[in-house]
Amino acid sequence: MLVNGAALIAHHSGALFWPEQSLLIVADLHLEKGSARADKGHFLPPYDTAATLRQLASVVAKFTPAAVACLGDSFHDARAEGRLNTADAEAIRALTQGREWFWIDGNHDPCPPAHLGGVGIASLVRGPLILKHQAVGREAGEIAGHLHPKASVRLAGRRLTRRCFVTDDLRLVLPAFGAYAGGLDVGDPAFSTIFPGPFRVYLLGQNKVHAFPSTRPTARLPLKRV
Repeated sequence: MLVNGAALIAHHSGALFWPEQSLLIVADLHLEKGSARADKGHFLPPYDTAATLRQLASVVAKFTPAAVACLGDSFHDARAEGRLNTADAEAIRALTQGREWFWIDGNHDPCPPAHLGGVGIASLVRGPLILKHQAVGREAGEIAGHLHPKASVRLAGRRLTRRCFVTDDLRLVLPAFGAYAGGLDVGDPAFSTIFPGPFRVYLLGQNKVHAFPSTRPTARLPLKRV
């Protein structure tokens, strides 16, 4: 896909790769969301951080990027660092070593822990793109997360809902990468501020990304593999 002239690769994991810059981009890891919910009495299997980091390590191994940018809300809250177990902390340090690593500030985690490696920044400008946590819809080249987009289609009589990328060729919102991150439907008014006109969605499949040829998903249009 092209976003403000930059040629990008959308991966079915929810990651985005920019070959020209050797830059891998992910959004909304929400590490330690499971333990945060447990602290409030909502018990979930405590494996979301390990699962998210395994997926991220797999994508890093595939693309071997020189740099990685995490678009905010990488940690679910300001105390998430203290809830990391030793193995997960070591996994993060292994990922951040040997490459540039940018922790972009999110609304959940404005101060990422320095001892895990990488650099905390408010936003990152590379060529025609502006990497940030939350898009505002006023600048071309915005690459953001925050909204956790998902979309639904109907296939063979079944309704299929998946996380997705959303773009109008000028801006792009990434799906949440975290295992427990959830999603917001692209029909929600929150997307209208960023994409006031037509946009496309790229649904995450098992092994591919599927482009939906519509301004907003409707029931009967076919999917196209990309």
